[in-house]
Amino acid sequence: MLDFTQVLRPKSFDEIVGQEHLSSEGSPLRTLCEKFALGHSFFYGPAGTGKTSIARIIAKTMDLPFYEFNATSLKIDQLRKIFEQYKNALQKPLIFIDEVHRLAKNQQEVLLPVMENNSVLIIGASTENPFFSLTSAIRSRSMLFELKHITNTALNTLVSRACTVGELSLDKQTQEYLVASSGGDGRAMLKLLEFASNLDTPITIEVLKSLRPNALAAGSSEAGVHYDLISALIKSVRGSDENAAIYYLARLIEGGESADFIARRLVILASEDIGNANPQAMTLTASCLTSVSKIGFPEARIILAQAVIYLCGSPKSNSAYLAINAALESVRSGNILDIPPALQQNDGQGYLYPHDYGGYVKQNYLSKAMKFVELKDIGYEKKMKDWLKSIYS
Repeated sequence: MLDFTQVLRPKSFDEIVGQEHLSSEGSPLRTLCEKFALGHSFFYGPAGTGKTSIARIIAKTMDLPFYEFNATSLKIDQLRKIFEQYKNALQKPLIFIDEVHRLAKNQQEVLLPVMENNSVLIIGASTENPFFSLTSAIRSRSMLFELKHITNTALNTLVSRACTVGELSLDKQTQEYLVASSGGDGRAMLKLLEFASNLDTPITIEVLKSLRPNALAAGSSEAGVHYDLISALIKSVRGSDENAAIYYLARLIEGGESADFIARRLVILASEDIGNANPQAMTLTASCLTSVSKIGFPEARIILAQAVIYLCGSPKSNSAYLAINAALESVRSGNILDIPPALQQNDGQGYLYPHDYGGYVKQNYLSKAMKFVELKDIGYEKKMKDWLKSIYS
């Protein structure tokens, strides 16, 4: 049995398909490796796009001993033995950790000293953006590289290599299905081809469909589909189209997107696009994020659907988004005002305690008048606007 994923695993940057921004000559990652200057790095992106292969190529290019682990089964003692082995060595090892988003906090803390003194090179890989799972101490000592879905063009190149190695022949329709149904996942495509080639029958589209009746990632293998789908979901919710939003949610779920990622985006949307027009939207989406992280699929689909429909049916306001952006721009432009003495912690003389005056008393909170917030006449935000207007009058 010919294992295409192993036979065709790239051995150098030039053999990598579909990640030219990382592998092409002159790209930052490749250049750093060839100069033996690459630091601790984390790769994230969809499954089957070459994260492990790139880690192995880095070790080969930089001539480093390679140790491969998976965070789901990694033991701290395993790491410590390697650290001790290379403690005074002239050559440092490359430690590759797959599924790095699953590293426990104590495991991450073990990595910190060796990352700090550069006695080893840490490379991690994940299908999720490690920004949300790694500690700030780890992130500050490393670089982040994103891998993308492999394009149809690159997958076709991979198919040609496989057919040459396996002495296979595919007609146009069969190859198109093989590529299109793989959802930008090179490994999944080669595995399907491998299984089909071992059936002792001509490889036809019917054979492929018998092994894979449904396309991966909802049948889309364009490089930007991950971002296009989440963008379409967000914009549909923002536009209050509940049917379109539910459709794109289904596409994301069927395409293998993590429930946590979808829920995080919904929390952001609740604040950015609904805000104080319906403050409950933030509470509900925060609960959604907590719930899906504990429950997972398939049940998480119901929780996500409830949140999406609720957000679609909520009044929309981006006043908080506009206000903080305007304030940040003001600060960055040099508007650094003196804090009025009455508001300072170590002074406070002259400060009027609002509760002593029925909840509001007029006093200066800025040393110069500035305006960033423009509340809208929408939902609960209109009540806030009316209340503020009433106390100022």
